[in-house]
Amino acid sequence: MSETDAGRRAGRTSARPAVTRRRVITSGVTSAAAVAGTVAALHPMLTAGQPSGAVAAGGPSGADGSGGDVEARPVQAAALFDEVYRGRRIQGFTDPGEDGMAITVDGEALPVMRRADGSWISTANHYQPYTTPLATARAAVDAIGRAKLSAAFAQLHHH
Repeated sequence: MSETDAGRRAGRTSARPAVTRRRVITSGVTSAAAVAGTVAALHPMLTAGQPSGAVAAGGPSGADGSGGDVEARPVQAAALFDEVYRGRRIQGFTDPGEDGMAITVDGEALPVMRRADGSWISTANHYQPYTTPLATARAAVDAIGRAKLSAAFAQLHHH
């Protein structure tokens, strides 16, 4: 081995940064910040499928009056929002279904879907996301105008 080869090897090993307490702490803090940011970004997607409605069980005679045992079933909660917007009544309820939200426009169901980023879209305006279910319902009213929602379409449309 020549002296130049030995010098190159020595130069490479000494050029490697030393492990110091400051580097370890900095990389640990950076890693913790990255994990916290990932959790915050994924939280809406991870909690979207969790049921949030209350459950009511039938009494001894059964809730349907048949006298038999009845399975526990979800109860629709009080309205999260209920307002008249541009002459149309829009309501939003928690729902134990797939997206956790049920929205109606003049009593007809407006199918909505929660996206992975936590925003909402509806069948009335499928390509524009909104930050809240209320904003989604208002935008649907803007899009459909005075037209009526079809109950048949709401049952056929599914994500």
